[in-house]
Amino acid sequence: MSMLAIINLMLFTALLSGLFQLGKMQMSLSRRVLAGLIAGSLFGLYLQGVFGVSNAVTSETLAWTNVVANSYVNLLRLIIMPLILITMIAAVVKIGEVKSLGKIGGTVIGVLIVTTMVAALIGVVMASAFNLNAGDLTGGAQEMARAEVLEARMSSAVGTTSMMADTLVSFVPQNIFLDLTNARDTSIIAVVIFGILFGIAALLTGNDSPAHGERIRGFVETTQAVVMRLVKIVISLTPYGVLALMTRVIATSDVNAIITLITFVVASYLAIAIMFGVHAGLIALLGVNVKTYFQKVWPVLTFAFVTRSSAATIPLTIRAQIEELNVPAPIANLAASFGATIGQNGCAGIYPAMLAVMVAPTMGVEVDLGFIAYLVLIIAIGSFGIAGVGGGATNAAIVVFSVLGFPITIVALLISIEPLIDMARTALNVNGSMTTGMITARFVAPETASATARVGSESLQKN
Repeated sequence: MSMLAIINLMLFTALLSGLFQLGKMQMSLSRRVLAGLIAGSLFGLYLQGVFGVSNAVTSETLAWTNVVANSYVNLLRLIIMPLILITMIAAVVKIGEVKSLGKIGGTVIGVLIVTTMVAALIGVVMASAFNLNAGDLTGGAQEMARAEVLEARMSSAVGTTSMMADTLVSFVPQNIFLDLTNARDTSIIAVVIFGILFGIAALLTGNDSPAHGERIRGFVETTQAVVMRLVKIVISLTPYGVLALMTRVIATSDVNAIITLITFVVASYLAIAIMFGVHAGLIALLGVNVKTYFQKVWPVLTFAFVTRSSAATIPLTIRAQIEELNVPAPIANLAASFGATIGQNGCAGIYPAMLAVMVAPTMGVEVDLGFIAYLVLIIAIGSFGIAGVGGGATNAAIVVFSVLGFPITIVALLISIEPLIDMARTALNVNGSMTTGMITARFVAPETASATARVGSESLQKN
């Protein structure tokens, strides 16, 4: 390792030590995450500005800073499935009535789909307002190679009905041990369904035998307490993880690619900002202080931004809803789990809508009300089962384009700037999940409404 890389790692270690000292000073988690975000951005800019993206010193430095980044992400992924499984079982046992669970799940999915349709409309408006046209973009050999790969993936999609049917079947777990390893794109929903079934079986067993019921509840509560303690331990490491992740994001950003398609980037971020505004409006209608809400979910959105993974953010999303927003555990778990794979506002809503409007004129298709209505319907259906990881937006675009019969060359052309846009899209996806949880809590569990509204006052005092 070069001496310059060693010096860089000493600087990085000093930044980690600084964050540790802030923790000893009892600074709130959200402020330490913000400090990690700023420190990581500055350190990443330093690496890129002084050494460059492809320099050996930068590569050597990132190889070791990624130990912190990747370890933190792996720890979060480690607790995703245990957290979902035990909280889902506990949720069913505590609900006490199966019909209430169905009402909660239906409301969560309904809100997610409706907000995704709204996001798609915003994407259409922004693409039209900026007069985005795929004909203005040309692709080189690398982009054409990407297009060929995507075309092969697209050829496997044989129509809306078939895709929807296959997706629904994939939700049903066949091997719970396989799904607990998150081996499939729909493993999260499969684990949720298994947790619901297991919880229902436990609930019915408890109804048949009160003695069994007491033992079941005791076991579930103890296991849930242990898992939640594990979650808190991992989440306490968020400032360090964000520092390392942001260092990597900034140091490896392809500035030239970003500048080449800057108009699309700007239009995308404006669309995402508008959809955040829609979320804020919905939250305000619930009687919640919007400023306080975003202060409390800031660590969650920051992590989603730098990791580009709705799935990896699930533990933080659940915790924030339960402990910061006072959303009941059953609702919080369903909103976070379903929100990572169904109705993603950014990846499955805004992105494919903008691309479709860009490509439509090149295919001789007029972007009129009929086309927009059809596009929004396809997006709503296609949003089921989109994996909550980096690249999910590309999959969503392929699904939509396969139904419309559009070529996916434009998708390949935009892969070069995907990481930049995908960060904000993922944050929007996660915020949509938390917004859905709050809305569901208000209308499905009215008794929690007053507690939820207090997020603007009492809960702020904890930080």
